[in-house]
Amino acid sequence: MSEITPDYIINFLSDIQPNSHSFIQDLEKYAHEKEIPIISFEVKSLLEFLLSMHQPNTILEIGTAIGYSSILMSQYLPKEGKIITIDRYPYMIEQAKYNIHKAKLNSVITLLEGNAQDILPTLKPYFDLIFLDAAKGQYQTFLPHCLRLLRPGGLLIADNVLYKGMIAKARYDIPRRQRTIHKRLRSFLWDISHHPELQTSILPIGDGVALSYKKDPIDSNLI
Repeated sequence: MSEITPDYIINFLSDIQPNSHSFIQDLEKYAHEKEIPIISFEVKSLLEFLLSMHQPNTILEIGTAIGYSSILMSQYLPKEGKIITIDRYPYMIEQAKYNIHKAKLNSVITLLEGNAQDILPTLKPYFDLIFLDAAKGQYQTFLPHCLRLLRPGGLLIADNVLYKGMIAKARYDIPRRQRTIHKRLRSFLWDISHHPELQTSILPIGDGVALSYKKDPIDSNLI
């Protein structure tokens, strides 16, 4: 369910979606039953569209959960395509390993265990696409690493950036315990919207998705 779009619109759009691969459907059912957060169907549809159009060879995912997004994205890779995904939570890592193995994708998806803040500096550029779907309060911390690792012409996709719509409210209109995330997410959105290397669009679907295209220096010279 979307945090922003009215339910009747979500239900209509959900009804007209084509069926996913049976394994993807099984993962969706499991996640919903166990109340494990995965990308919304609107974000899934957008991701599939962008992957079809962008045709990445290498993908970096920050935030694996049960492996749902990695497995979904793997369907759009070329034959030699690779995905690196990072997670630090033992339960999620265990579930993701099981699902990746069951999907016979061990040679395609590499799961790195640990804190992304520690792992990202060890990775080498370049990735064609980076999918950021981790702790929202850390997005701004991860951004410099994403910029280093993303190739010119690459795409950075950040999920859940509107924080149930609260990101658009004033600081004192939200609960005190959520103000740190509110502040950090606002800073992240400002940074990607004004960064000279990025062209960004923020979409109010799901819980908010930010799409950032890393400009090619040749393209930048034309502006």
